[in-house]
Amino acid sequence: MQSKCEGGDMKFGLAFASSISIDGPATIEICKRAEQAGFESVWGGEHVIRPDNIESAYPYTKDGKIPMEPDTPVPDPLIWLSYAAAVAPTLKLGTCILIVPQRNPLILAKELATLDQLSGGRVELGLGVGWMKEEFDALGVPWPRRGARNDEYIEVMRALWAEPHAEFHGEFIDFDKVTCSPRPVDGNIPILVGGDTDAAIRRAVKLADGYFPGEGDMQRLTELLGRVRAACDDAGRDYATLEVNAMFGAQMADPKKGIEDLRDLGVGRIMLPAFFFAGPGGLDRLSEFGEKFIAQQD
Repeated sequence: MQSKCEGGDMKFGLAFASSISIDGPATIEICKRAEQAGFESVWGGEHVIRPDNIESAYPYTKDGKIPMEPDTPVPDPLIWLSYAAAVAPTLKLGTCILIVPQRNPLILAKELATLDQLSGGRVELGLGVGWMKEEFDALGVPWPRRGARNDEYIEVMRALWAEPHAEFHGEFIDFDKVTCSPRPVDGNIPILVGGDTDAAIRRAVKLADGYFPGEGDMQRLTELLGRVRAACDDAGRDYATLEVNAMFGAQMADPKKGIEDLRDLGVGRIMLPAFFFAGPGGLDRLSEFGEKFIAQQD
């Protein structure tokens, strides 16, 4: 069974673009280059702070260490995307990922809806529940039950986006009738769930429009998506309604084959880390990638 990309064109997102273009001129340049190269979207990641002492295991490296220096720039993704929205009018704007349990869902609903209105309905919310306990501790946010908190926060935001005079009475959030305006252009914002755990898979199947695993190895990704299909079957959901977004990592050794392999696997959007295009000549390499590989998909 194929995912949402079946019968359609492969989409290309420029992931973590905010971390290699943190000032205004650099952001303008990378967004314009990405647009011209055929990218469909730009994405910003999130860590509010990076503790000096991290004992939590990063889930996407063998040694459990986050591949990031303490002073690596990680701009606030929503502010960065607001700037990007104005300079790249065709690009969709996504977070990869936003750590939703760390945020107040009423404020986040307002921020996302405002950005969606300003950009003409181009926002996608990629989210996760977080892996770094030390960051939660520094922010004063409870670490236990963050998954349940995340899921309730999604419900809260969707209730606020759906109509005026919304009310919500849950475990973590409780309010009588309120109105949050503006609301998203289409009355909702697409949600992508990130993560490779069983809990992340269940969350994606239950709540999300798309799934964004961190796994880049083709064999392990194939096995992971098999688990997603099984979870969809168990939940009575059509797997084809869940768009798969896949990270492009080792595939850069042979991009043409990598794109074909991911297409065959049913991936709807390839997420290309902007770090491949950092440093001298990086944006020229980005443009070259677009000419050689993205343009050939038409």
